[in-house]
Amino acid sequence: MYSIKVEPKYNSNLNPRIGLIALASDFMIEKDFMSIIKDKDIDFFVNRIEIYNPLTSKNLIKMSQKVTEVTKDILPNQKIDCVVYGCTSGTIAAGYDSIEKKVKLAKPEAKVTTPSTAAVKALKKLKIKKIAVFTPYIKDLNNDVIEFFKKENFSITSNSYFDIKNDIDIGKVDPEYLFEVLSQMDLKEADALFVSCTALPVLQIIDKLEKKLNKPVLSSNQALIWDTLENIGKKVSISGFGKLFSSN
Repeated sequence: MYSIKVEPKYNSNLNPRIGLIALASDFMIEKDFMSIIKDKDIDFFVNRIEIYNPLTSKNLIKMSQKVTEVTKDILPNQKIDCVVYGCTSGTIAAGYDSIEKKVKLAKPEAKVTTPSTAAVKALKKLKIKKIAVFTPYIKDLNNDVIEFFKKENFSITSNSYFDIKNDIDIGKVDPEYLFEVLSQMDLKEADALFVSCTALPVLQIIDKLEKKLNKPVLSSNQALIWDTLENIGKKVSISGFGKLFSSN
């Protein structure tokens, strides 16, 4: 018996790479990403970041201190085209600039997107100026979301929230119940409805909601996935996930 050394040939045609930082207790964000990108030539990698409960601005800022460490462990020493920080309220609490800086310490070549900044881009793309806002957060975090959109020059026409204190409970919300709650929001003066939080099961009911409300509905994950695809040059026009995706 003898052994023969064979030279490997490496693939030079690499797919765009997405690196997602998901909260440790988020049930939904990976499912939502895969429901849209599963048939695309995209490589998708995930690492999780420790979440501190109860959900408060202070604890969300504390969580963000680990962003660089978590980013480094997404394909260590390999290029990522877009790093996705999967927390709406966490980005608002820590600030996008802080999140971007921490990501780029680990992946300087990567573009960086977050749910809050993606939502602003998506709303502007659809030329929406007046929004109704729903969040699952406690009142203080809910108010932080409202103030964030006001600073981005959107008018808030109405607002409702769940007052959930622990992140893991957000993912347990029944989607049919959520549909009923959102269907009853006052949208008379709104151009659209924005539903905050990557852990809420919104993407699966967006199409049905838009038909019921006869207005665009945007969610954290929907806007985040849309902006991620924009960042890696993979614009898609697909049905079933709201006006945002059908407008590409």
